Amino acid sequence: MSSMEHEVELLKLIGEVLLEKRDSLRSKVADNTQVQADTFNLAFAEEVIALAKNRLSVLRNEQRKGEDIWLERSEEQYPHIRLHGGIREDDPPH
Repeated sequence: MSSMEHEVELLKLIGEVLLEKRDSLRSKVADNTQVQADTFNLAFAEEVIALAKNRLSVLRNEQRKGEDIWLERSEEQYPHIRLHGGIREDDPPH
């Protein structure tokens, strides 16, 4: 297995574990058995998953040729699709 294949396999496994952990934490919240750390960990897991989904959407949109798709970019951050109409904290000042 090459180094690149190993990294791809590792990232896939990390994603699977993160999704399983998120589901486990959601179950604890639904059962009202969570501790404070579970609540924070669930929020973190959901944020990471949302960011990954957003980046995947950006990558897919950038691969679409000949279509007028708007992406927001700056030199300091990854491209992202605005998820809501408000100002994001990571938006550069205008």
